[in-house]
Amino acid sequence: MPFFPIPFMKILVTGAAGQIGSELVPALRSRHGDENVIALYHRNVPNDPGEQVVGDAGDRVFLESLIAERDIEEVYHLVGILSARGEENPDLAFSVNMGTLKNVLDIAKDRKKAGKPIKIFWPSSIAAFGPTTPREKTPQRTVLEPATMYGVTKVAGELLVNYYFKKYGIDIRGLRYPGIISWKTPPGGGTTDYAVEIFYGALNGKEYVSFLKPGTYLPMMYMDDAVRATMELMEADASKIRVRTSYNITAVSFDPEGIAAEIRKRIPEFKISYKPDFRQQIADSWPRSIDDSSAREDWGWKPSFGLPEIVDDMLKNLGPKARAGGAPGM
Repeated sequence: MPFFPIPFMKILVTGAAGQIGSELVPALRSRHGDENVIALYHRNVPNDPGEQVVGDAGDRVFLESLIAERDIEEVYHLVGILSARGEENPDLAFSVNMGTLKNVLDIAKDRKKAGKPIKIFWPSSIAAFGPTTPREKTPQRTVLEPATMYGVTKVAGELLVNYYFKKYGIDIRGLRYPGIISWKTPPGGGTTDYAVEIFYGALNGKEYVSFLKPGTYLPMMYMDDAVRATMELMEADASKIRVRTSYNITAVSFDPEGIAAEIRKRIPEFKISYKPDFRQQIADSWPRSIDDSSAREDWGWKPSFGLPEIVDDMLKNLGPKARAGGAPGM
């Protein structure tokens, strides 16, 4: 779906330092102007041209004041503890993921009642699925019995946002992101992060030890597509949004050996070995491929990057960064 001219919006992005936030913020600023997009950071504040605020999205009073003072019209609520880190501290994952979402929804409810409605984007994930979900071409509406606390919070979040849409009429939209691949931010504690770490290994020492075994196919997407999908969904006419829990989206599915083989076409000496850890069990509970026909039919979603394009762009852009020190935790 092409972008069309729209009035500038006053936008707040929470979790702006995360993998998606760090690339969504500049894209939104390019679209709406630096002065109209406020990035909320908990820490790790970058040097960028737009307005930055440091604070805790878990603090309802602070968040409510920020939205009121800036007269925010859209909130992209990206705060969250991811799958692997969520298993290390499930209590924190539940508190952060659910508590901050409930704050945003309650603020939106109050503002709508006051005649100042806000539109909300909230990300779900393939982690909402589980071992009882059909793993091939996972449909939009299916069994949701996740095996991780991160997944539990995504299912609960999907139900909560759908409830607030139906009961209070809040315009809230979401995507079930697959694994996201990006060169701009380091791996952030997700089970699909091997597909980012592998490029650091290829560029640094020409080898990589994968924490997932061969044959572990997972749905993936390049960050450029993820950002574009997010913005296209938010700009789509409300009459076209028929799913308020969260839309399935995907671009390509591959396993560690598949991406390694694609890298070897460009770096023939690259080697991969395997040492599965606790993340293997998480990956085994997720889909191998996704049916995103609802998103394609309702608002025109279509990916631009396949696996060869992803590998080309990652190696081109990550090279200097990877050689400067490698990814944290590797």
